[in-house]
Amino acid sequence: MCGIAGIIQLTNEKIHPKLCARLSQLLAHRGPDDEGFLLANMSSGEYQIFGGADTPQEVYSASFPFTPKVPIHKAEANHRWDLALINRRLAIVDLSPAGHLPMSCEDHSIWLAYNGQIYNFVELRNELQQLGHRFLSKTDSEVILKAYKTWGTRCFHKFNGMWAIVIWDVPNKKIILSRDRFGIKPLYYWYDGNIFAFASEIKCLLELGAPRIVHEGLVYDYLTLGLLDHTNETFFERIKKLPPAHFLEFHREERQLRLERFWDFDVSEELYSQEECDEKYTAHFRELFTDAVRLRLRSDVPVGSCLSGGLDSSSIVTVANNLILTTKQQDAQGHQKTFSACFDDRRFDEREYIQEVLQATGAEAHYVFPRADQFLSELEDLIWHQEEPFRSSSIYAQWCVMRHAREHGVIVMLDGQGGDELLCGYRKFYLFYFKWLLRRDKVRLLSEFIRFASSWEILKTLNILQGMRYIRGARYAQGIYTLLQPEFRERHVERVWPLSSGGLGQRIKADITQFSLPVLLRYEDKNSMAHSVEARLPFLDYRLVEMVSSIPLDQKIRHGWTKYILRQALKDVLPEKIRLRKSKLGFATPEDDWFKRDLSSVIRQVFESPLFLNHYVHIRKLQDLYTKYQQGRTLYTSEFFFRFFILELWGRCFIIGQKPLISLRVKSKQ
Repeated sequence: MCGIAGIIQLTNEKIHPKLCARLSQLLAHRGPDDEGFLLANMSSGEYQIFGGADTPQEVYSASFPFTPKVPIHKAEANHRWDLALINRRLAIVDLSPAGHLPMSCEDHSIWLAYNGQIYNFVELRNELQQLGHRFLSKTDSEVILKAYKTWGTRCFHKFNGMWAIVIWDVPNKKIILSRDRFGIKPLYYWYDGNIFAFASEIKCLLELGAPRIVHEGLVYDYLTLGLLDHTNETFFERIKKLPPAHFLEFHREERQLRLERFWDFDVSEELYSQEECDEKYTAHFRELFTDAVRLRLRSDVPVGSCLSGGLDSSSIVTVANNLILTTKQQDAQGHQKTFSACFDDRRFDEREYIQEVLQATGAEAHYVFPRADQFLSELEDLIWHQEEPFRSSSIYAQWCVMRHAREHGVIVMLDGQGGDELLCGYRKFYLFYFKWLLRRDKVRLLSEFIRFASSWEILKTLNILQGMRYIRGARYAQGIYTLLQPEFRERHVERVWPLSSGGLGQRIKADITQFSLPVLLRYEDKNSMAHSVEARLPFLDYRLVEMVSSIPLDQKIRHGWTKYILRQALKDVLPEKIRLRKSKLGFATPEDDWFKRDLSSVIRQVFESPLFLNHYVHIRKLQDLYTKYQQGRTLYTSEFFFRFFILELWGRCFIIGQKPLISLRVKSKQ
């Protein structure tokens, strides 16, 4: 896992080494173990390589074709250089200098800057060795280089992993950017005709001069529907995201960006399984899921797991535990460490379920207890790392878990992102399921609805206001539009997103590719990398996604149960209390209590003295509505007000440049 940045200068402007060093420092949290720089001329193929202040001495002393001899502060700005690649390294596999980045082939014809992990690199390495390739390291980075040299851009089809890859193909005088199938690893870019720049984080592009122009359309989507990361645009109008499952080619002379998709999938709309197929589906799922976890345990540093007590994280921990015990894929202690966010308020505390998993596995448990005062004291850092607004304080619980893992020496964490989208884990999927049954099988609809409605464990966790967004036109009744400034509203009122259209299969794909998973992957990446931790997600093994997407829908929802196939496949692995659980919390926090009491003075101060939000919102109306919320006179929840609160602070941080963002503090509840 690493952080990358790159510059292609298309004018006679010099690429200053000091600027490259500043970009590296902006990414230091993503790779504290090493840093490397390549300065080159794309036309002639000339290049120089440099280290930095965080480059270990043993790297400078090494004799690999890509390891530097001098630090970047000794480099001189030179008109010859029109390409710069910057790479920070978090060492996970092959911790030696042989893993230094940027990396090149022995003949320097291909250069690589890279962030991520190719989990099947061992198998690919064996395949490439049979084709005659010789390897200098045990890294997945070198496998990428040799794979590209052998198969060209077809190599991306072969990778099972998460990645943001930059390749300089010297003979063909082109740069290639590639992003993994689901966009687990970020890759942003900015192109204005004079400069083409790309990076793991937006702040690098802002440092290079990308304009801080707000994308008002995304502000509108966020305030009205809570949508985030649903397009390949960002909250900065000129900065884009490389779409997942795509690669981009840039030839300096042509000055054109050519984008190409290398992978896609569809979700079957078939409703029913043949009874004799259930066992086959279950066995295949278990095989693929186990192998997905196995591959993600490959590491030369300690691997831990997030554990919320829910079905997804519990499945990962129990399967990982079996693998560790049977294949010794972990450290000599023979057990794994789990990290969980807990609360004294029993409504949000999952220790009852966490203990079930711990008792079944013998894992070493670690807990964090997020508090409102801690949230406020770290909010500025959280906003800086996330770089775009977020929907609720739940990501702070994840932030605390990742920080706690790093403090305990765990550098790789397994997590359950993707399970809910892939296997219909969210309550909203019942709505789409019933809608689909209404069209296809009204008798089955009645039976399924009765099973659903008879479960108080499900009904008590439903959120009516959140569900309204999926009913056409209902969002207009929420009153959000009366809060918006008329000019702003009229400019964007035509922005409509198909949140309720299509069948259940279409909705599953939309959540994986657009409406749900992308923003969660952004949270996951930014929260983990802020603390120099690599997060790995077994549910997003592309083989598992393809398999689950191809089978009938009743393998996901059946008889009032979501994630049906997962529950069946792990029948003898998961504790029954977890396997048969229907309630759902995830990384929840007591946000409503925080917003009504603990943080109310800060929120009111922000709403009363806005520097950014007033361009889009009637502040007096917002203040009045917040007062009603505190008094319990409105159906609005904390999530609604959180959008306005965070948008204002995001604007102060990234558009206005004010620090500190807020001046008040709250007292800790003892």
